[in-house]
Amino acid sequence: MGTVLIDTYLCNGCATCVEICPAVFRLDEVSGKAQLLTPETEITDAVYQAAAYCPVKCIELREK
Repeated sequence: MGTVLIDTYLCNGCATCVEICPAVFRLDEVSGKAQLLTPETEITDAVYQAAAYCPVKCIELREK
């Protein structure tokens, strides 16, 4: 388990994270920016890929 954080100020709403890992990420309907389904989650390969492919690098992973 670990913690996933999104810097919503940096997020541009491209939805790359949602396409790669829809079990963890979604777009907020109001702001159009990335949002977590739950901050405490298993950090899987898909979560690592979502963070790596984020064009603005707004996803931070903290492993426990």
